[in-house]
Amino acid sequence: MNMLKIEQVTKRFGGVIANENVSFEVEEGQVLALIGPNGAGKTTCFNMIAGVFPPSEGKIFYQGQDITGKKPYELNEMGIARTFQIVKPLGKLSVFENVMVASLSKSRNSKEAQENAKEVLAFTRLESLQGVQAGQLSIGNLKRLEVARAIATKPKLLLMDEPMGGLTPSEVDEAIELIRHIRRNGTTIVIIEHIMKAVMAVSDQIVVLQNGKLIANGEPNAVMNDENVIKAYLGDGYVKSL
Repeated sequence: MNMLKIEQVTKRFGGVIANENVSFEVEEGQVLALIGPNGAGKTTCFNMIAGVFPPSEGKIFYQGQDITGKKPYELNEMGIARTFQIVKPLGKLSVFENVMVASLSKSRNSKEAQENAKEVLAFTRLESLQGVQAGQLSIGNLKRLEVARAIATKPKLLLMDEPMGGLTPSEVDEAIELIRHIRRNGTTIVIIEHIMKAVMAVSDQIVVLQNGKLIANGEPNAVMNDENVIKAYLGDGYVKSL
């Protein structure tokens, strides 16, 4: 069963075509990586899925239901959550309070939200920082908090926008393990990421965009050895390093 289906999606901003006839599917339980050079249309595609704005043409389906043009809060109620490339914590609240606020969207009362927040903090290994003000966290822990807040809404589909940007190599390794942990817990993931080590470590499927168009879609090793992908994005040096 596919969790997400993008069908001939096009997005125009005035005379600029950001995405053109993009189609792909994400199976339930998969991790799909959306990659490509800067300006390829990844964020535009991601934002259409997340409900930031509707496509100019085409359809988006979630669990077989047409969600084209639905708002982010409607999608969250349906089980879709996202993280942001530029993290947006409630800086003056503690780590625990940030996660609890997110938990309230799917909890019947504050006690249930508190219990869910505790579970999420344990799941994301943020328990030791639960009393720290979010604005005082390092970038690595801010990225982890961003994921924790999304998970607290109990998504079936998690959209992750460059969750490893700005992280140290050791933090990237920790983020890879967290993504694997989320996937093992039954959540389907769509991720935009530029760190190819991470993309290869976590993804079951890779979609590559260039100039708003899909140029490759398939199993990671096959995509990484695709001549069009090498020319457009990776370069010969990356392939030789595999």
